[in-house]
Amino acid sequence: MKNQHWILCLPLLTTIACSSPGSFRQDFEKLNWLKGQWERINMKEGRSAHERWEATEKEELKGWGVSLRGADTAFVEVLRVVVKDGVLYYVADVPENPNPVFFKFTSIAEDGFVCENPEHDFPKRIEYQLKGDSLKAITSGDGKELVFEFVKLKK
Repeated sequence: MKNQHWILCLPLLTTIACSSPGSFRQDFEKLNWLKGQWERINMKEGRSAHERWEATEKEELKGWGVSLRGADTAFVEVLRVVVKDGVLYYVADVPENPNPVFFKFTSIAEDGFVCENPEHDFPKRIEYQLKGDSLKAITSGDGKELVFEFVKLKK
């Protein structure tokens, strides 16, 4: 009798197992616009910054954020979009944190996404908004908000 229960559940489990990878592929495809070099435009005089994103061999995007003061590197962050335990995450690895910080995707569309980690000190929320060749990245939490504006560099 026990084996009959498994047989009844097998179609449901197969459907769930087979649908998950497809949904992640669709979510990654929605992020194709992120790939490339983005130059920050709202910087103070004498400073510059950019983000660069590329696809890896796996279903993962890897990014680098670099801020310069003149010719000197002032800040570097390693960024990733990954699947962990069946969930899509934006991962930020910055010098001031002992470990990479995972932000769970809470919405994703063809022109942007939102990721959140309410347990993190700052930011708690990261939002990317695409408009043509312009990108706005907004980090926020606890009443504070930082806006980073970028333009995509042509190849």
